[in-house]
Amino acid sequence: MPDKRLAVVTGAYRGLGLETCRQLAEAGYTVILTARKRSLGEHAAKSLQDAGLDVAFHVLDVTDQSSIQDLRDHIKHQYGRLDVLVNNAGIFPDPAPWKETSSVFSADPAQIRDGLETNTLGPLRLCQTLIPLMDDSGRIVNISSGMGQLSEMNGCCPAYRLSKTALNAVTRIFADELKDSGIKINSVCPGWVRTDMGGDEAPLPVEEGAKGIVWAATLPDDGPSGGFFRHGERIDW
Repeated sequence: MPDKRLAVVTGAYRGLGLETCRQLAEAGYTVILTARKRSLGEHAAKSLQDAGLDVAFHVLDVTDQSSIQDLRDHIKHQYGRLDVLVNNAGIFPDPAPWKETSSVFSADPAQIRDGLETNTLGPLRLCQTLIPLMDDSGRIVNISSGMGQLSEMNGCCPAYRLSKTALNAVTRIFADELKDSGIKINSVCPGWVRTDMGGDEAPLPVEEGAKGIVWAATLPDDGPSGGFFRHGERIDW
């Protein structure tokens, strides 16, 4: 069994996922970078390996239970345990926010189902399957969004909003059932970050957005669980 702590980051071939892999590896973790598309994931992992970082690639489709199970078997046989799970993989299934079709009145139920499948049920399945590999001291980070806050809920983009609100509920449910363990799970909003999803007008670089994710992934034993955070500060649900 390796001495180094092991982290899995989903949807990590670019953007926040890739930068989270970088920062965790720089912090001394062995990181499994996962992505649905093998060629893109392998290329991303190699870019970090070439920088001298301890990063491996494993293909993962978060909507496919057999793919999740294959990752679990790989971790168990290759590493013996898991210390960190970052549920970063996600989609924005709605039409562009400025389009009339992004209104809840014209929302396509198929797009809502797609959002829930990837953004909510994917992390749920991964938690169910991988938490048993944690040795009572793991950390889970569910990448959420301010668009999922009920306290600041607005119109537009119902598929994305509903999926992230539901993901926050997943965080709370797991946190309660894990409260007597050393495993901590939190939702993190990285802020509006310049990624393919966030767009060029976003004010934050990926390096800043990833810092809050890594903070939650590396919490001390007396750190919080069952919370919603942005840049390390608690925010309303």
